[in-house]
Amino acid sequence: MTSDSRRATLIYDGECGLCQRAVRRLRGLDRERRLTFVAFQDEPAVRRFGLALPALAAAMHLVLSDGRVFSGADAVPELGRLLPGKRWWTWGFVVPGVRQVARRVYGHIARRRHCAARGLPTPRTGG
Repeated sequence: MTSDSRRATLIYDGECGLCQRAVRRLRGLDRERRLTFVAFQDEPAVRRFGLALPALAAAMHLVLSDGRVFSGADAVPELGRLLPGKRWWTWGFVVPGVRQVARRVYGHIARRRHCAARGLPTPRTGG
């Protein structure tokens, strides 16, 4: 098993049903135990990363063992590199424009994740 100091840490919203389901899925894919999962609500556990609470509340953050941090859609290809057999997750991100679209889609879902996870209608904004 990989030592904790060599693992990457995925910080996620522990109160979000959609996020919880994604973490359960990732745990199942992480056969080599390369990831540690921490809810951003666990203040003592996330304090050591020095990341601002508003940023943690807005998107998942993947902190690699070397200290690099990837958030939101930018974390997806990095997760693909870490998980056995999931390197294909990285392929689309090399196509020009895909990363920008993925960031927009991720942001859209992240802003509505609590409603989406409960199956409630999403709140409407102006217009």
